[in-house]
Amino acid sequence: MRYMFLIYTDEAMVGEPDPEAFAAHVRFTRDAIAAGAYVTCDALQPSATATTVRVREGKTVVSDGPFAETREVLGGYYVLECSDLDEAIERAARIPPARHGSIEVRPIAEIAGWDEAIGHPRAGAAAR
Repeated sequence: MRYMFLIYTDEAMVGEPDPEAFAAHVRFTRDAIAAGAYVTCDALQPSATATTVRVREGKTVVSDGPFAETREVLGGYYVLECSDLDEAIERAARIPPARHGSIEVRPIAEIAGWDEAIGHPRAGAAAR
């Protein structure tokens, strides 16, 4: 099963990581690749670049910034293949920002027929 690991960290820590933090992420990611768990990951731009979109009564409402006003912001994510929640929790604990922020672990919903419906090249590939 694929899990998304949402990395929440202090806003001041979002952006270009210091060399030590960068090296820690490289080690974590290489370990995930070696274990066959890695799917994808990315860092996000600071929350000041976020735009929130809502539709209310048929009208699109756009506002600057993230949905919630908090000190910790969503700074990036990993998607990893894990055998179960226990493995996902073990991996989350090894993501470097878990030491100063938090990691939300969410299973990714597998929607039957989605890849085929959107014409994704993964359609027809071996089951995940």
